[in-house]
Amino acid sequence: MIEKIPTTVITGFLGAGKTTLVRHLLAHAPKGKRIALIINEFGDLGVDKDILAGCGDDTCREEDMVELSNGCICCTVADEFIPTMQALLARPEKFDHIVIETSGLALPQPLIRAFNWPEIKAQVTIDGIVTVADAAALAEGRFASDEAAVDAQRRQDEMLDHETPLGELFEDQLSVADLVIVNKADLVDPAMLDIVEANLRAEMRPGVGLIRARNGHVDIAALLGMGMSSEDDIANRPSHHELEHGGETHEHDDFDSFSIRLPSIGSKDELLAVIEATIRDHDVLRLKGFAAVPGANARLAIQAVGPRVTAYFDRPWKDGELRETALVVIGQSPLDHAAITASLQRALAVAA
Repeated sequence: MIEKIPTTVITGFLGAGKTTLVRHLLAHAPKGKRIALIINEFGDLGVDKDILAGCGDDTCREEDMVELSNGCICCTVADEFIPTMQALLARPEKFDHIVIETSGLALPQPLIRAFNWPEIKAQVTIDGIVTVADAAALAEGRFASDEAAVDAQRRQDEMLDHETPLGELFEDQLSVADLVIVNKADLVDPAMLDIVEANLRAEMRPGVGLIRARNGHVDIAALLGMGMSSEDDIANRPSHHELEHGGETHEHDDFDSFSIRLPSIGSKDELLAVIEATIRDHDVLRLKGFAAVPGANARLAIQAVGPRVTAYFDRPWKDGELRETALVVIGQSPLDHAAITASLQRALAVAA
């Protein structure tokens, strides 16, 4: 009998910290454990693979990282995910574990079903599904479209129960989870954090674990080796989207994304200030990428969700590598591409 390769699926809302969690996992996985990584990007500019490749660990070599950037993984299961898995399984060296980081926009059900396809099920099993939740965003009511209602709900110390596309998506990601990680817990006061967790548990299946994390730092023993075989339990993981829409294939008409490249910027502080202003003025949900900072020999990784922008130097620039600033912008459709581009280019104008 063939021993199946365990696979961990990491899902969660935009900016929750999935990539940070994966970096932590790769850096602290048992030595000698060979891990394949599948990264799903939403948009035409891949960023997460570059960020993860900077971890400098032999556990997951760059050639073992596969990026699916031609659409959300739940919409491209047959066209991209299945062939990618087949290619990984055909390699002469067998992987000890596979990690899949889904797009923040991915509905998890189609991906879980794919593990029951004969060509996949014979060799791979889902070890566990991990959903990463952004404690700070939830505490701020970021899933509500009515800001006045959010303020009222904050005063009642409850999350807004409002049927928006973002809310439905998040419910589906929670309903399939074998483990929920409440990330950025350090950014929320204890009383509010208890309320956020109570609301999360209301959407989770009974018995599912919930743990708090800061910067995606989680005991690896909690992430690997769960042994859930989640694909065999799909009937007990209800999908809000499919119950509502009859299982029909969905389109991401409610979301929009595009990329922008800046050949040079004035300074790190100026760029981050421009990003913060752009997010505030144009209701951008998520922005991520990397920047070439004048005078710095390392690349600046940028992650922004809602009004919060974080940045850190993730790795030195490689010899011969084009030093430029590349950003992906994601928001609810339609985004004003021209206005947002012009706003971000203010960082470029400073250098002129």
